[in-house]
Amino acid sequence: MSSQPRRVALYARVSTDGQSVENQLRDLREVAERHGWHMVGEFTDRGISGARGRDQRPAFRRLWGAVTRREIDMVAAWSVDRLGRSLQDLVGFLSELRAKGVDLFLHRQGLDTSTPAGRAMYQMLGVFSEFERAMIQDRVRAGLRKARAEGKTLGRPKVNAKIEAAIRAKLKAGVGMTRAARDLGVGVSTVVRVKAEIEKAA
Repeated sequence: MSSQPRRVALYARVSTDGQSVENQLRDLREVAERHGWHMVGEFTDRGISGARGRDQRPAFRRLWGAVTRREIDMVAAWSVDRLGRSLQDLVGFLSELRAKGVDLFLHRQGLDTSTPAGRAMYQMLGVFSEFERAMIQDRVRAGLRKARAEGKTLGRPKVNAKIEAAIRAKLKAGVGMTRAARDLGVGVSTVVRVKAEIEKAA
């Protein structure tokens, strides 16, 4: 007995209203027909940057709703940059799809996670994503070390001595922290820090 055709949803996105999603959809429809997939929907976001999160992409939200309701077996997109802007975005989305038992097809990259080769590529993407994250963390730490070596002050700058003295005076007079912050035009966190220093010195 032959298996049921895969239920596939197509996703397309363009960054500006002047662009068209038709080229993306035409290629994806041809692939779907060639593979005998059953298309259950086309989801298109127009004039929306890939840098925006999913909550700011209406069609993507609807697509994810279909994924959550188990209405589709695979999401097909023309290219990885239609889904997000970084490798970590892709790996995160892939992981969420896999958790729902849904595969991903990327036309330009030739990625199909329903195949052994595609699953192997997914594993490799996870490795590269970890590597990318580690490199970013290393660069941040190196930047902090360099700043310290150059004598730069890290973190939020402290308020000047006059304001700090005024905070201390208000706290000693029994003024609440929120009121003191409002009266002196500083953040509550600054008042909390000064109060902690007073208690530590007591």
